[in-house]
Amino acid sequence: MAHRWPLFRLLASCFLVILAGCEQGDRAGFTAESDDPGYRRGKELLRQGRNQEALSAFLKVVEKRGDDSPESHLEAGLLYQQHIKDPIAAIYHYRKFRELKPNSPQADLVRQRIDAAKREFASTLPGDPLNNAIDPRFDAYEQVERLRRENEGLKSDLAALLAKGMTRPGGTQLPAERETTTTAIVPSAESSTVAPSANETTAPLTAFEPQRAAPAPLVRTPTPIPPVRAPDATSSARVHVVVKGDTLQSIALRYYGDRSRFRDLYAANKQIMASPNDLRIGMELRLP
Repeated sequence: MAHRWPLFRLLASCFLVILAGCEQGDRAGFTAESDDPGYRRGKELLRQGRNQEALSAFLKVVEKRGDDSPESHLEAGLLYQQHIKDPIAAIYHYRKFRELKPNSPQADLVRQRIDAAKREFASTLPGDPLNNAIDPRFDAYEQVERLRRENEGLKSDLAALLAKGMTRPGGTQLPAERETTTTAIVPSAESSTVAPSANETTAPLTAFEPQRAAPAPLVRTPTPIPPVRAPDATSSARVHVVVKGDTLQSIALRYYGDRSRFRDLYAANKQIMASPNDLRIGMELRLP
């Protein structure tokens, strides 16, 4: 029994040494990322222009190596942004690269690519919020001013119509007031004289004279004046005041929901614009 105990200790020591060697071998099994077969295959596919297959190769490297794959994250981000046109996925992989290699010489360049991807995504949203970040209070003020100008124009048009004698839009004079009378039958008076009314200018009636109807007092009944049609507000040209960040494309998207309508805007404002890019803050553009 005394001889078996040293033998048991020797076997246990050998087992521990072998186990430690296996663990070290597993840790050393991950080579440098640039030497990883999956990463090298992805780079080769990139050179061949097979972008979708290259992206799959880099994503497999990320899945296999976990946080030991910053370069694969960077390559995936570039593919998502430049070829797949998915800025959200590109931003995720760019940020993973900066997280894993914050001191990399490429960190600043990757930050710029993140900003570019954000702008690309924002340009797909309605209203282009990054390029047209207008203070809502200013926008409301602009709308109030536009409505005020339109209201003043309507008042001026109405005053002009009233000054011309209440004419209809077609030029027809509105009918003036007219007098209407009602006729009453005066009862006959035998052997007596009928006293004339205050409005009657004829001689008194006698019993021997033919009876006639006496006019009743005049009653003025004004004829209703048809309402004057004010100029249609929609027929007057709308105006947009240019603010910082405006482009013809963003204005067309805002009013028509279609960026391509910027050509119509330019055609309607050629008298004040030298080119489609000739926008100045405060310029009033006519909206066709």
